Amino acid sequence: MIIDFHTHIFPDAIAPRAIALLEQKEEIKATTNGTASDLLVSMKQTGVDLSIILPVATKPDQFETINAFAKQINETYAGKFLSFGGIHPDSPDYKKELDYIKELGLPGIKLHPDYQGVMIDDVRFMNIIEYADTLGLIIITHAGIDIGIPETVHCPPDKMRKVMDTIKPTKMVAAHYGGWKQWEMVYEYLAGTSIYLDTAFTFDYIEQDMFMKIYEKHDKDKILFATDCPWSDVGKGIEIVRNLPISQQEKENVFANNAKKLLTRREQEISYPL
Repeated sequence: MIIDFHTHIFPDAIAPRAIALLEQKEEIKATTNGTASDLLVSMKQTGVDLSIILPVATKPDQFETINAFAKQINETYAGKFLSFGGIHPDSPDYKKELDYIKELGLPGIKLHPDYQGVMIDDVRFMNIIEYADTLGLIIITHAGIDIGIPETVHCPPDKMRKVMDTIKPTKMVAAHYGGWKQWEMVYEYLAGTSIYLDTAFTFDYIEQDMFMKIYEKHDKDKILFATDCPWSDVGKGIEIVRNLPISQQEKENVFANNAKKLLTRREQEISYPL
């Protein structure tokens, strides 16, 4: 089984415009057209069984539409897609919004400090992370440099470590292997902690020696296969993991077992279709 823990889709009506804008901003070419149907085609071609969908709220007033779409995706594509919810750090009532995300049956939330313009250790994010953790929600954040906004890094590994040490969230995931293109800092500040690391948009930019250096220091049960589809080649990512110098059992854990355990822990109170 393969679970891609980090993917993106958009409603059909806005997908062409959204993909075109992001391609221009990021200066990379998307591998799908950003729709649910095209992601399903990609999954069939590459052998991915389940894609985790991660929406980003770039404005507080997007909360209702983003989470309504997430609920619709989970109902329409149960067993193929599992969408997280979205929340903005400037939420007028973050506890009420997180309670609502929980009520919708969404497994967690996606934060993007760069797109949301707030440092990960800002009190607004700290409050959201702390309360989300008490609800049993998984919290995943963009981490490290963003290819389209490289000037200010809002979630570097040292600040992420501060969050981990202060709040001690039990289900925190740092995307892009803990911090895109800041992997020496990941090794220093995050490897060996209780944080989960996903591999989204990583393999084309990290040397295998650096990848393995972090892998060997970290908890092997907290590495999650992810691609950031449509922003990287899913098939290539799968092949790279298959060729890593680790055991077959470890590969299976990275591909799916670690994600399954994270998604079905008892305190989650919800059994998601896997």
